[in-house]
Amino acid sequence: MKYVDEFRDRAKAEFLVKDIERLVAGIKRDQSRPLQIMEVCGGHTHSIFRYGIEGMLPKSIELVHGPGCPVCVLPMGVIDDCVAIAERPNVIFTTFGDAMRVPGSRKSLLQAKADGCDVRMVYSPMDALALARRNPSREVVFFAIGFETTMPSTALTVLQAERDGVENFSVFCNHITIVPTIKAILDSPDLRLDGFLGPGHVSVVIGNTPYEFIARYYKRPMVIAGFEPLDILQSIWMVLKQIREGRCEIENQYARAAPESGNAVALEAIARVYELREFFEWRGLGSIDHSGVKMRAEYAGFDAERKYAMPNLKIADPKSCQCGEVLKGVIKPWQCKVFGSACTPETPLGALMVSSEGACAAYYQYGGVRRRSDEAAVEAGAA
Repeated sequence: MKYVDEFRDRAKAEFLVKDIERLVAGIKRDQSRPLQIMEVCGGHTHSIFRYGIEGMLPKSIELVHGPGCPVCVLPMGVIDDCVAIAERPNVIFTTFGDAMRVPGSRKSLLQAKADGCDVRMVYSPMDALALARRNPSREVVFFAIGFETTMPSTALTVLQAERDGVENFSVFCNHITIVPTIKAILDSPDLRLDGFLGPGHVSVVIGNTPYEFIARYYKRPMVIAGFEPLDILQSIWMVLKQIREGRCEIENQYARAAPESGNAVALEAIARVYELREFFEWRGLGSIDHSGVKMRAEYAGFDAERKYAMPNLKIADPKSCQCGEVLKGVIKPWQCKVFGSACTPETPLGALMVSSEGACAAYYQYGGVRRRSDEAAVEAGAA
């Protein structure tokens, strides 16, 4: 295939759906529950709803939405730390757009900006470094988030700042790692997953080898998946084919972009700049060992955690918000008590409603739940 519309071919999609139905019919399984396949990446969740893939599948398959959106797993305490840095005089605080709207216990970064803090949206850490060069009398802090997908760009920016002798640039590092996260999900007693759609973007960087433990020790198949409709349908088909044949392997559907061994240059930059944290706090999942990275001591001059005092407190989510259960795949977004009422993209209570890759935002935009509730309100009003 050469063009994107070829990955959205209706005839090919219908053929895959029919073969998925044939595979499911031949799988010996517990008839009391559907086959559960988790898509780890938030980009997959967005595509699944955008293209209506979940509605195309037989009822005997349930797609479980995992914690694959880095914005969505930010705990309130981290946002409070960001606000504390942004409120310091002489600081320009920079971040990606979605992170500006994640609620903290007091306010979001967007609200801090409205209150007079110099908070700016950037498209890459290099944009933040350019700001530091243009403002040598001010401190520029970049809020670094994301899985291994975005780790290399932050690391390479730090290395560039070191080469250029830029001393007023630092990074508040909150990058997270995918493998301990998947392990924590597999160890959760609440879930009985039958397979995984692996994260395509992360796999472009780290390759496929780090996932081998999923097949070897947990006996679950995983297929690294692309993000177009045919990518996702074919990856589901590949997972089901493994289940049907009694295999548990790591397969790569996204081979056109994700090499088996990953990206050597990116991995070298990651190893040079970061080291694993002992533990990292996740919204809804709690503390997961070695699931985040921090700056190595050699780059302390670029480490905002070392440069600035922060509250560093653990803040519980609002009791009405059930982001944690949604992140773990225990409930669907529409089953949350405040979904679509107190919690909307305009007034989010939880991070899952903020990011475009969050499961709640995807359900709200594409799932039809909001429209059904609106129609019911209209009918009630007419009555």
